[in-house]
This record gives sequence, structure tokens and C-alpha cells, in this order.
Amino acid sequence: MKTIHIRAAFLCACVGFAQAAELPRPNIVLLMGDDHGWEETGYNGHPHVKTPVLDEIAATGLRFDRFYAAHPSCSPTRASFLTGRHPNRMGTFAPGWSLRPEEITIAHILGKAGYRCGHFGKWHVGTVKAGSPTNPGAMGFHEWVSHDNFFELNPSLSRQGGPPEVFPGESSEIVVNEAVRFIDGARQAGKPFLAVVWFGSPHEPYSGLPADLALYDDLPAKYSKPVRLTSNETGGQVTRPQGEVLRERYAEITAMDRAIGALRKHLAAQGLREDTLLFYCGDNGTSPDAALGVPHRGVKGQVYEGGTLVPGLVEWPARIPQPHATSVRACTSDLLPTLCALVGQPLPDRPLDGIDLAPVLEGQMTVRPSPLFFWEYNTARLRGSQPEPWIDPELQKGTTPLVKLMGGKATRDFLNYRHPAVTEDDYRGPRAIIEGRYKLVIHERQRGQRRELFDLQTDPAEKADLVEQQPAIAEKLGTRLRDWQQSVLRSLTGADYSK
Repeated sequence: MKTIHIRAAFLCACVGFAQAAELPRPNIVLLMGDDHGWEETGYNGHPHVKTPVLDEIAATGLRFDRFYAAHPSCSPTRASFLTGRHPNRMGTFAPGWSLRPEEITIAHILGKAGYRCGHFGKWHVGTVKAGSPTNPGAMGFHEWVSHDNFFELNPSLSRQGGPPEVFPGESSEIVVNEAVRFIDGARQAGKPFLAVVWFGSPHEPYSGLPADLALYDDLPAKYSKPVRLTSNETGGQVTRPQGEVLRERYAEITAMDRAIGALRKHLAAQGLREDTLLFYCGDNGTSPDAALGVPHRGVKGQVYEGGTLVPGLVEWPARIPQPHATSVRACTSDLLPTLCALVGQPLPDRPLDGIDLAPVLEGQMTVRPSPLFFWEYNTARLRGSQPEPWIDPELQKGTTPLVKLMGGKATRDFLNYRHPAVTEDDYRGPRAIIEGRYKLVIHERQRGQRRELFDLQTDPAEKADLVEQQPAIAEKLGTRLRDWQQSVLRSLTGADYSK
């Protein structure tokens, strides 16, 4: 039976490649906000945030109402975005854990297909300096102006791995301007392009332009609770009223939205918009300092819906001439297989967790055919041990400065370790599976596991735990989740890489 399924999948893939080859290959722009959760857009009904450009894309393109980050935090999601794989397969467990040099990315694949590939903004899956085996160049990008982590106004960015240089101005505008320069160069060279723009906004610490801040001067007085976040002045932790924090955060979102609008206008002015696939998503749910508690349970760092649901939008006039929305559950891991299908390139020969979403573009897929999995690896078990580094630690030391102090340092350093053997402890950590209408969430406790089962169709806010009413469903999903974890851990040992 397995052989039949593999042959069928192969035949379908061949047909898909043939169809893709008959169509003009699109230019591709992939945008991602930093800590931008599902609810923080005008089109999803936020009571305050102003996102007119994203709202327009939602009204004229394809809106994913159930788009997920593959992980509830930034570095892991970015790894899934690039590779089509769950980040735990490559040891990108948490913020500040790098990719492995052996991974195959969308830039590697599209570069082979003749695309000019550029990265602009936040990288955060390894250091961006020259010589790093996981900088954007090593991961397939021909050009990059990037930061090891996040950045604020007047950011320090590295061009092609060189020493950081200060770029005066608003950060979203700056990275879009660099992307525009790259796009114009690719066009002049007669090359299709992949431009990946990962904004530093709206991640804390926050800083907005006066005009953007003024838009949010009248936030309700009820946002008065104290929240913890980074100080722009000291880089350390401070406590501030939430209303002040929201004003600055929303200003950053609006500035990012405006920069996306400038990019769209440039594409239109150059006659590129019709044949350019433009995609936007967030990298995880809303951060705790900004969460308003509705409409989903959880925040960044949690496997509940509020930690993983993010905005998901596609604009491509040549293939999406009519606006529509989809309830198909999709994920950042789906980008690589989707792009492979659209440009007629074979998938990497290794386990992938994403699926091809091309049928969704034309309304031919209404239900996701495979489960979604989420898993925060328990990195605490590595503390106190001395595992062998996967990458020379010197090459994992970041150079682009941060406002936020990380472990007392103003740069972001990275980790990635070898895992020669799998133990039962490797399976731990918060995790979840969504299949059909049901979601199983598993938490580790000192005295065992705690399981929760939710019917997302009737209870998207995850308020009613059904684990006692539906034990058979919980058991089935738990078994599928465990089997998937086994596959992931096999990848973690390095089994997917050529010896």
C-alpha cells in the first residue's frame, strides 16, 4: 500500500511540474512581520490598529483565515519558512538557535531555477557575517542586507556579510528600499526574482515616528496594566503602562504597512505587479506585552491558537484575479513545497512537513489533507550538559548590534548541537496536532502529561477541553503526534543529510 501511495504522489508531482512549466514563472516577494499576531490587522477586526495596505490585499487577493506559524517563536518559524521542515528537524529549537548548513532552502531551489535571490531585514537563523556557514549567502541568497536579530529606527545592518553599517531612518522603509533596489537590478539583468523581506517590526523594544505615534494618541484608558519589555534607553527590562507600549507597537505596525504599500506601488509602476506573487505573514502570535486576550487563547511562546495563528495574505493578479478567502489551515512550512510546484522544481529528497498550497490559490483545495504539528523542544535538558556543537561556536557569534541586551550582550549569538542518540527526554516539551476539526495539546508536568482536546470548528478560542468526552480521538491524535515526533528526532540526529 505504501508503494502505491508513493507512486501516486510521484505521478501527481510530475503532472504538477509539467503544468507549472507551461505557465510563466512569477516573480516572488515574501514578507514577514516580527511578532505580528493574527488579530493585529484592520481586516481581522482589531479595534485600534491601522493597516490599510494589508486590508486592501485581504480585500483584493487571497486571505488565509487560518494561517499558522510553524512554531510560536521567531527563529524556528523562520527555519520552517526557508526549508519546508519543522525547525526541530534541524535543531532550530528556539530564538537564537541556528539552521544547519546542510539544509536546502527556497533560495537554493529558486537559484537553480534561474532566479535572483535576495534577503533583507531580520535573519535570526544564524549569523549574517562573512564566513558564517548559515548566513544568507550560504543559504542560497545572492544579495543580502540583513541583521542577526531584530532592529529599530536607524538600524545597523550588514551588507553581504560586511561590518554593520547604520542606515538612518524608519526600519521597515529601509529594508523595503533595499528590496526595491534589488528588484530593479534583477529586472535589468532579465532575471526573475525572489525577494525575502523580514521586517524588524513590531518586535519590542518599540520606537515609532511622531506621525505614526500620533495616530494612537487616544487609546482607551483601560490599557493601564503594567507590562514588562525592553527599554530602548538601557537595553534592560522595564515596566511600563500597557497603553504606552501599545501606542508605540501600533505605530510600528502602521509604518510596516505603509512600507509594504510603497513596495506594491513600485511593482505596479514597473509593470511587475501582475506577474509577482506577493505574500505576507507573521512569524508567531502576539507578544505578551501587547496581547488583549481576544479572540484566541494564548500568546507568543505557547502552542495555543494565540501563539501560532498569524496574518496570511497572497496577492498575485495573474493567478488570483478575484478576491477570496480560505479556511484551509496553512503554515509557514508550506511555502517551500508551494513554490517548488509553482516554478516546476522537484522537492528536496528529505522529509518535509509542508504541503503544496497551489490548489488553494484557485479554490481547488477546501480541506488540508494532512495534519499540522507544533512542538517546543525542551532545551532545558541541554543545560548543564556539554553537547558537541554542530557549528564552530566562533562562527555563531553575531556582529550586528541590538538595543535589547541578550545575556548581557548587545549582539545575538547562536547555538546548534549534535544529537547522536534519541532518548525519551527528547520527546518532551509543549506540543500539539491539528487534524480536521480537532486539536490535541500536550503539556509536560513533573508528574506526567496533561492533555487537552479542542474542537476548533465550534470552539476556536480553545475554552472547552473535550479530552474526557472524546478519549478515542485524543488517543488517535496522540499516537499520530508521537509517530511524527519520531520522524523529527531521526532528522535531528542528522540522518537526512548525505554522509
